[in-house]
Amino acid sequence: MKQNLKVIGEHTNHIFKQNTQITQLGKSGQIHEAVKLFSEMTRKNTVTYNSMISALNKNGKFNDARHLFDNMPRRNLVSWNTMIAGYLHSDRIDEAYRLFVKMPKRDRFSWTLMISYFTRKGELEKARELFDLFPHKRDVAFWNVMIRGYGEKGRIVEARRLFDEMPLRVVVSWNLMLSCYTRNGEMRLGREFFEGMALRDVVSWNLMVDGFIEVGDLDSAWEYFEKTPYPNVVSWVTMLCGLARSGKILEARRLFDQMQNKNVVSWNAMISAYVKDYQIEEAARLFSDMANRDSFSWTTMIDGYVHVGRLDKARELLNQMPYKDIAAQTAMLSGYIKNKRMDEACQVFNEIAARDIVCWNTMIVGYSQMGRMDKALDLFKEMKDKDLVTWNTMIIGYAQIGEMEEAVKIFNGMKIKNVVSWNSLITGFLQNGLSMDALTSFKLMVHEGITPDHSTFACSLSACANLAALQVGKQMHNKVLKSGHLNDLFVGNALITMYAKCGRILCAQLIFDDLDEVDVISWNSLITGYALNGYGKQAVQLFEQMVSKGVQPDHVTFIGVLSGCSHIGLVDQGLKLFKHMTEIYSIEPMVEHYACIVDMLGRAGMLSEAFEVVRGLKIRANAGIWGALLAACKTRGNLKLGKIAAEQLSEFEPRKTSNFVLLANMQAEAGSWDEVENTRLSMKYTEAEKQPGCSWIEVRHQLHCFQSNMPMQPETAEVYSNLKTLTSQISNLDCVSKSSLLDNL
Repeated sequence: MKQNLKVIGEHTNHIFKQNTQITQLGKSGQIHEAVKLFSEMTRKNTVTYNSMISALNKNGKFNDARHLFDNMPRRNLVSWNTMIAGYLHSDRIDEAYRLFVKMPKRDRFSWTLMISYFTRKGELEKARELFDLFPHKRDVAFWNVMIRGYGEKGRIVEARRLFDEMPLRVVVSWNLMLSCYTRNGEMRLGREFFEGMALRDVVSWNLMVDGFIEVGDLDSAWEYFEKTPYPNVVSWVTMLCGLARSGKILEARRLFDQMQNKNVVSWNAMISAYVKDYQIEEAARLFSDMANRDSFSWTTMIDGYVHVGRLDKARELLNQMPYKDIAAQTAMLSGYIKNKRMDEACQVFNEIAARDIVCWNTMIVGYSQMGRMDKALDLFKEMKDKDLVTWNTMIIGYAQIGEMEEAVKIFNGMKIKNVVSWNSLITGFLQNGLSMDALTSFKLMVHEGITPDHSTFACSLSACANLAALQVGKQMHNKVLKSGHLNDLFVGNALITMYAKCGRILCAQLIFDDLDEVDVISWNSLITGYALNGYGKQAVQLFEQMVSKGVQPDHVTFIGVLSGCSHIGLVDQGLKLFKHMTEIYSIEPMVEHYACIVDMLGRAGMLSEAFEVVRGLKIRANAGIWGALLAACKTRGNLKLGKIAAEQLSEFEPRKTSNFVLLANMQAEAGSWDEVENTRLSMKYTEAEKQPGCSWIEVRHQLHCFQSNMPMQPETAEVYSNLKTLTSQISNLDCVSKSSLLDNL
C-alpha cells in the first residue's frame, strides 16, 4: 500500500513539473517546445490540458487552443475561464461570449473576465447587462469594476448612481468614485465628494493632488499635498511631475531634493523637466547621479541631446545603453532625419531588431521629406503592417515632388481612408496647380460620407479662389456654416481670399469683420484682395489700420500693399512704404518686393528708374522682375530695354512662348520685321511649346473645364453639333461667315 502511494506521489510530482514546464515555455514564447512536451507526456491531467490551452492562447494559436479544449476528456472551471480569457485577449468577443453562455457553471472569475472586458472597451451597456445578471450582488469588486468603467468614459452621473446603490463600500469604492470626478476635471464636485468621504487613505489625497494638477490649479494641488497625512512616494512624484510639467523647475528641484525616498520615476520626472527646459547639462548631471536607470531614463537623455542638436552625444549615449530600447533608437532616428543625416538614420534603422510601426513611419517620413520617394517606396513595400499614417505619408511625399499620378495610385490602393488621407490628396492637387482635381476630390470625399474638417474646407476654398469659381465657393461657404467651422481662422482666411479673388471684395470684408479673431494672414488676405481688385488706396488704408492695431506686418503684407500702389500708380506712396519696410520693420526685401517696385515704376512710365532698380539689386532677379519690366516696355514701346528684359527672361523661362510672342509683337509694332523673324526662329530652336488654352465655366453650380484641341468632354460632340447649327443660322442672317467663326475656334 505504501509502495503504491509512493509511486502515485512520484507520478503526480512528475506531472506537476511537466505542467509547470509547459506554462513556462508558453510564457517565454517557446510554443513548439511546449507542444512537443505535451505530445510526449504519457500521463496528462486536467491541469496539463489547461496549461497547454493557456500556452497556445498566449502565443496567438487560438484555433489550436479551441481544438484542444473541445477534445479534453474532462473540463473544469479553469478550462472554461482559460479559453474565454484567450479569446478576450485577442478581442474575439463573439467566441468568448458564446463559451460564457455555454458554461455549465460560472464562478466570480468568469463574470469578472466578461464584465471587465466590456468596461475596458467602453461597451458599458453590455457590461451593465451582465452586471445585472450577476448573482452575487454583495461582491464589492463587481460594483467597483462598473464604477471604473463609467468613470473612464466620463459618465459620472451613472457612476454616482451606481455608487449610491452599493450595498457595501470599501475604501477602493470611495476612491474609484472620487477618481470619476478628478480624472474628468470636475474638481468642484470632487472636492465636495472628498470632504464627505466616509473612508480615506493616501490614494484619496493623491487623487485630489493629481486632479488639481490636471486642471492647472497648482496652488490647490500644493495645498492638498501639504495636508496629506502620510504622503507616500506617489504623493511626492505626483506633485513633482505637476510642477515640472508646468515649467516650475526651481520648485520641482526643491521638492526633489527634499524627497527621502526617490524612486526611478521621480528621477525621470526631474530629468525630463530639465530636458524640456533645454537645461541639458543639469539633466546630464542628474542622469549620472542615478543609481538605477530604466529605459525611460536613457530615452529621455537621448531625446534631450537630439533636441539641442548634439546628435553625436546622443549617439554616444545610445551606444552605452545596456539594453537596446526601440523608443531610444527611434528618438535617435528622428534626430538624424530632422538634421537631414539620412545615411546615419538608415544605419540606426538597420540596427533595430524588432521594428514597430512608429519606427517604420519615422523612416518613411524622413525619405519623403528629402524627396527620396524611391527609398520611401522600398520601405513601404517592405512593411508588413501599414497604418493610415504610412499611407498618408506616401501621398504627401509624392505630392511634394509633383508626382500626383503616383500619389493617386497610393490613395486608390488604400482600403480604409480617413479625413487626413483626403486632405493630403486635395492639398497635393492644390500645391501642384490642379485646382479642378482638388474640387473633384472634395466632391468624392463628401459622396463617400467622410466629414470635411477645417483643413479640407481651407484647401477647397483655396481651389475655388484659384479658379475664380464663385458659385462653387458660395456652396462651400454654406457647408462651412452648417459644419460650424466658420470661426476657424484657417477657414475664415480662405473665405476672405476666395471672395477677393472672385471679385467680391465687399463679401471678403464682411467675412473679415465677422471673424472672432484675426491674425496677420487675415489682414494680408484682405489687403491683397483690395490690391487685386484695383482698390490701391483702400489697400494702403487697411495697411495703416493694421499697423495702428498693433499687428506686425510681414513680407507678404508688403507684397500686397506694394502691389496695390502699383496698380493705381501710387509711386511716391509705394516707394515710401518700401523704405519703411526695411528701415522701420527690418524686413529684408525679397525678389517679390522688387518685382512690385519694378512693375510700379514701369506702369508709371519710369522705365529708366525701373531698370536702375533691377541693375542695383543685391539679389539675383527672377522671371517675375524681368517679366514686369518686359510688360512695361511693351506698354511704353521701349524696344531697346524690352530686348534686354526678354533676353534675361529667356534664361529663366526658355520654353515659355508668351515671352517670345510679347517681344515679337513689340518688334512688329516698331516695324523691325527681320528681328521678328529671328525671334520666331529662336522659339523654334529652343523648342518652346505653346501652352494649350484653358477656360472654365460654372453651370448649375458645377465647374466645367475646356482645353483647346482636347475634345475630351462627354458632351463634346453635342456641343460641336449645336455650334454648327448656330453658325449656319448666323450665316443665313449674313452676320458672320461660317468659315470665319470656325477658323477662330
